[in-house]
Amino acid sequence: MNAPLVSVLMPSHGHARWVEEAVRSVMAQEGVSFELLVVDDGSPDGSPEILRRLADELGFDLVCRENRGLVPTLNEMLARARGKYFCTHASDDVMAPGRLAAQSDYLERHPEEPMCFGQIVLMDAEGRLDGAPDPRYARSVPRIAFDEFFMGEKEVHGCTEMIRLDVFRGMGGYDPEFPFEDFPLWLKFLRKCGSLPVLPTVCCHYRRHGDNMSRDVALMYGTFLKALARHADHPRYGEALNVWKSHWFSALAYGDKREALRMLPKLASLSPAFLRRFPKLFVPKFLLRR
Repeated sequence: MNAPLVSVLMPSHGHARWVEEAVRSVMAQEGVSFELLVVDDGSPDGSPEILRRLADELGFDLVCRENRGLVPTLNEMLARARGKYFCTHASDDVMAPGRLAAQSDYLERHPEEPMCFGQIVLMDAEGRLDGAPDPRYARSVPRIAFDEFFMGEKEVHGCTEMIRLDVFRGMGGYDPEFPFEDFPLWLKFLRKCGSLPVLPTVCCHYRRHGDNMSRDVALMYGTFLKALARHADHPRYGEALNVWKSHWFSALAYGDKREALRMLPKLASLSPAFLRRFPKLFVPKFLLRR
């Protein structure tokens, strides 16, 4: 069989309610040759049965096995991927129509770029879309630089990447030292490349349903700080550390003021970033913007 241009890696865990929609959104992509690799990582619900039925119908590559975690699962799929480019897709999200064709076409026309990002539209548990792309990531078009990302000035979303497979393998794949893959990876790529392209193309309808990994504030920001420590030699490391600690405090002050107080000695600083966010601790949640 001829190798596809794009490999789509889908780790699946506990998303029986949404996994069929996720798979069908990938398999409906047009205008580019692609393969879909799915590993069900020990789902405790009915996901494996749904996926086996869909694999029989649609013909994608499926492995169902015991739980090993997100990063080992991604590296397992990466070893089997045959595409020139690859992207990941979560089993609770919906891939936007035309995403694979748009991003692979961009990379074909810009061989100097190792990867590109795109945009997301937020979606609730029932599949209702917010409408316009999330402005947090739209601000990063057309490019994002290392310092902008390092200092939290611009953002990219982990469900919008497309990467050259040979370049990624040459950089060692996903880092097993981290519980999730994207933030440490973008720092590594941006430090090496200086800046990376961000397309206006909507790549993903990102589902918020209350159980997203990003809801675990301690895991998320603890990983951010651990990833930043890999760049402690950067001249702005201390400043960046205070910025990301202030983001952690801000998230707690919005969602769990008691925990924000408990973590205050660890997260507080005299930096402008922290001082701007400190008053959130005393403002009722319904008056705050996240």
